[in-house]
Parts: sequence; structure tokens; C-alpha cells
Amino acid sequence: MFNDNQRRNSGFKSASIGKIEYPMGSDPSGLVCKTFGTYIEDEGVSLRGTFIVDPDGILKSMSIHDNSIGRSAKEILRKLRAAKHVRDNPGQVCPASWEPGEAILKPSIDLIGKI
Repeated sequence: MFNDNQRRNSGFKSASIGKIEYPMGSDPSGLVCKTFGTYIEDEGVSLRGTFIVDPDGILKSMSIHDNSIGRSAKEILRKLRAAKHVRDNPGQVCPASWEPGEAILKPSIDLIGKI
């Protein structure tokens, strides 16, 4: 897997790449997409996949869909923030569409059928 600096230094030329200010990665060998089950062998491409893995290597969220469907960076960031929040606050859960600062839930039998 390449990171953004390796890509920039590999001879890959793109004016856009130089402007990106966040970490990037690529998977030229296909190892990551094969590991996560998104590789389409017959076509030699990977489905679009987003995986949030915590610092302990535990998968917390995954989304895999057809390459004709775009992803929402805002929703990915929301899920990442929710995963961090519940990691930092054991016993709490974030409801659907939760944003930082909003009310959280504490799991309870009383919540069944009310969410």
C-alpha cells in the first residue's frame, strides 16, 4: 500500500495530488481490496469500500457498494466521530445521524421500539 508521499515521489504526475492536504493511500497490488472482499477478479477492479477500524484493529463500520454510487465524505466523517465517541465513552451508543454534541443513548430494554 502506498501513502501520499510515496505516490508523489514515485513519478506519478498529477497537479491535483500535490494540492491534497490529507493522508491518502493506494492499493496497487490489490492486497487491501482482496483482504476486505471488495475485489472483482473478473474485472480487475475493486468495489467502493469504506472501512472504519479502531486502534485495536476491530472493524467498527463498513460500507461496500457499486462503483457507480458515490460516497459521502460528510457521512464517513460522522461515522468516524461516532466510533471515536463510543470508544472514549464506554456504555454509550450514538443514534442514527448522531453528530458531536447531540444526545447519546445508553442501551436499555426500555429503548426497544422507541428509536
